[in-house]
Parts: sequence; C-alpha cells; structure tokens
Amino acid sequence: MLAGELYLADDPELAADALRAAKLMEKFNASPAEDPEGRRAVLAELLGELGEGVEIRPPLYVDYGYNISIGPRTFVNFGAVLLDVGGIRVGADVQIGPNVQLLTPTHPVDPEPRRAKWEAAEPITVGDNVWLGGGVIVCPGVTIGDNTVVGAGAVVTRDLPANVVAVGNPARVVREI
Repeated sequence: MLAGELYLADDPELAADALRAAKLMEKFNASPAEDPEGRRAVLAELLGELGEGVEIRPPLYVDYGYNISIGPRTFVNFGAVLLDVGGIRVGADVQIGPNVQLLTPTHPVDPEPRRAKWEAAEPITVGDNVWLGGGVIVCPGVTIGDNTVVGAGAVVTRDLPANVVAVGNPARVVREI
C-alpha cells in the first residue's frame, strides 16, 4: 500500500484499521470546542504524528490516520479530507483552508482490476509554511515546496516548487514569491 503497489481495498486488516479510524474520527468530530485537550488527545491517537501547536477544526475525514504526519503550528480548517492510503506529510506552519482534500489513492484504469477492488497509492508531501486555499485538491504523488501558496479551488496534479503562487485547474504557477 505505502510502497505504491496494488493492494485489495477490502482486505480484512485494512478494514479493521479503517473502522478504528472511523471511531476516532466520530469522537473527534463530535468533540466539544471547550475541550481542546480532549480533541488533541483523540488526534494524537488517530494520526501518525501530530506536531506541537497543531490546530485541526472538525469535521476531519481520513482513511486510516496513522499514515498522516502534521508538523508543528499547522492549522487545518473545517472539512479537511486526508485520504492517507499512501503517506501524507504536512510540514510546519502550514495553513490549510476549509474543504481541502489531500488524496493519495489511485485506481487502475483497466476496468477488470478496478472491479476486483485493486487500488494503489502515491504519497503527498506539503512543505513548510505552505498555504492551501479553500477547496484545494492535491492529487496522488504531489509534492508542494516550502512557502508556496495554492489559490482557492486549485487542483494540484503535479509537483509545485518552493516559493511560488499557483492557481487553477490544473494548478499552474503564476508568479514567484
């Protein structure tokens, strides 16, 4: 799965991991705002790595959670979808707008293996001090360089270098910072 090789999506071990994540997501998403320590404890159990000072606003949706690493002082706004079949690494001081999707799963183009529930995944890396505007979608295998800004609604299908502003579908660099 993490190596990018095909795996069966309905594998019993993965189903158990997904159920664990679903229970923790439900707990996090229903947690009261006046209990930030309780929220953080649930996130620490759900996610693979949670840096100091991270703020994530519910609701949050993940596949497994344990393949997600979020660096210190990162802010994730409402409605984030982090499909972590492949690893997701988010750097320090990142700002993630509402309804952002980081999507690592891929599926075969050929209909037969897809019908048989074969899947794969490619990791996503978001560098330090990146800003992903509201509704951004980051596709499998993408790396976004440090200090880059991705405009609201952009669909990032290819790597973006450090220190640029990118917008559109597909996202394209419009200027350097």
